[in-house]
Amino acid sequence: MSQRELVVLGTASQVPTRHRNHNGYLLRWDGEGLLFDPGEGTQRQMLHAGVSATGITRIALSHFHGDHCLGLPGVVQRINLDRVPHPVDAYYPASGQVYFDRLRHASAYHATAEIRERPITAPGPLPAPGAPFALAAARLSHPVESFGYRLTEPDGFRLRPEKLRELGLRGPAVGVLQREGRVTLDDGRTVTAEQVGEVRPGQRFAFVMDTRLCDGVHELAAGADLLVIEATFLDRDAGLAEEHGHLTAGQAAQVAAEAGVRTLVLTHFSQRYPDPAGHLAEAAKHFGGEIAVAEDLARIPVPPRR
Repeated sequence: MSQRELVVLGTASQVPTRHRNHNGYLLRWDGEGLLFDPGEGTQRQMLHAGVSATGITRIALSHFHGDHCLGLPGVVQRINLDRVPHPVDAYYPASGQVYFDRLRHASAYHATAEIRERPITAPGPLPAPGAPFALAAARLSHPVESFGYRLTEPDGFRLRPEKLRELGLRGPAVGVLQREGRVTLDDGRTVTAEQVGEVRPGQRFAFVMDTRLCDGVHELAAGADLLVIEATFLDRDAGLAEEHGHLTAGQAAQVAAEAGVRTLVLTHFSQRYPDPAGHLAEAAKHFGGEIAVAEDLARIPVPPRR
């Protein structure tokens, strides 16, 4: 059974707390599992969340600050320990290759799985062999090179049952219409798929982590069904956010509103805020859609197709 959901493995920023693990997000998309920014403790959080290393098909790192990558050694070694049978693509900024190499080979282990390195040298489309979606990266604004990710499903097409009935189409004629895009009926009429169908927009997911406001943030968020975005600070600390290359909850919500986002997921909270209620209240001033203030081990569904 196909399933599309975000499994939240951790929501803290630089310092974990008693209730928030370092970052980690597993996007389950039908048969794919995209693990974003595995911080410390990700392997154990996966156990608590009931997800396995076998479900990971791609790993995507936004940048090489520790809270976004120090869980990679454990995850890579677990993938090998479990003898994951499929290749796992790993995306990361090419400028951090030395860090990726250190993390991948942090200690001795027996390599049994195929990890395909996909270093990112520039924003734009990314190779995603076998995926039922397109994957792209956009440059963000942080003290170290950082990229956000966007997943885009191609538009589909569906026949509308009421239109089929209206034109008297049934049985084998419907099959011909689906295969060939048109069908000629016994009475001589020709019916095209466009007459009885409609475009079914593909879904879009965006992952925006450590960054100031920049063009890349807006590019990634545009039209997203589910936007996962950092909200490290509240607006009262906007100066700190700008200085350290982060967003406030208010800024994240304004981006979501302008971009036409359907579900907004706020995460990556500074330890200075023990209660995320302020993030929700601040975001709600700007964004009228669904808002989720991420909690560790939460499961957030991708909204149903439009």
